[in-house]
Amino acid sequence: MNLSDSRTAGQPIVRVSAAEAVFSALRRGIEEGQLPVGEKLPSEAALAQRYDVSRSVVREALRSCAALGLTESRTGKGTYVVSARVAKDLALGTYSARDLHEARPHIEVPAAGLAARRRTEEDVQLLRDVVGAMVAEDDPQAWVELDTSFHAAIARISGNRVFENVIADIREALTHQSETLNVVADRQPRSDEEHLRIFRAIEQGDPGEAEAAMRDHLAAVHDALGTITADGPGRSSP
Repeated sequence: MNLSDSRTAGQPIVRVSAAEAVFSALRRGIEEGQLPVGEKLPSEAALAQRYDVSRSVVREALRSCAALGLTESRTGKGTYVVSARVAKDLALGTYSARDLHEARPHIEVPAAGLAARRRTEEDVQLLRDVVGAMVAEDDPQAWVELDTSFHAAIARISGNRVFENVIADIREALTHQSETLNVVADRQPRSDEEHLRIFRAIEQGDPGEAEAAMRDHLAAVHDALGTITADGPGRSSP
C-alpha cells in the first residue's frame, strides 16, 4: 500500500509521519472489516515490507492500535484484532489515560509552581535545552522521549520527592500516551507551544503562571484524547 497522503481536488496536502500513515491504514482496515475481529495481523517484518517502512515505525503504529483497544499482542503468538471500535479509554501499559487525567493535575500543577520557586540557573538551562531540542526534533520517537524528560525534570526541580517518584512511576504510561497522541491527533506542534509557556513561567520564577500553564497543557491533552476515544469529553456512554 502506498503511504502517500490521501487527498481530494481543492484540499491542501496534509503531511503525516510514516507511523501515522501505517496506523491510519491499519485502523481503516480494522474499522471497515478488511481486518476482522479475531484475525492475526502479519508479522512486524511483513508489515514493514508491505508499507516500505522500518520495523520501528510498524511497532509505533501497532502500539497506537493497541492503546486504542483495536489490537492485542499475545506473547509468542503475535498481534490480533480484538475490536472494530476504538475503546472508551486508552490502554497505556499499567495505567489508562483516565488514570493519568485524574492524577496528573494533582501532581504536575503544584510541581510546576514549586519548580518556579525553587529552580536554579542550572535547572533553567536544562529545561531550556530540552524545550529547544523538542522544537527542533523531527523524529517523533525522539520527541516523545524529550517530552517525558521535560515533565520528569519539572517534578525533580520541584524539590518534592513524592512528585518526582510518582512521575518516575508513570513515565512509561506518559510515553505511550504522548506517542499515541502524536500518531493519532498530531499533538506535537501544540505541545511545543504549551511546553514553551511552562518553561518561560518557571524561568521567570512565576509560580502562578507556571501552574496555570501546566493546568492548561494537561487540559489540552485531555481534550485531544477526547477526539480519538469513544467516550471523550462531551460524549456520553451508550
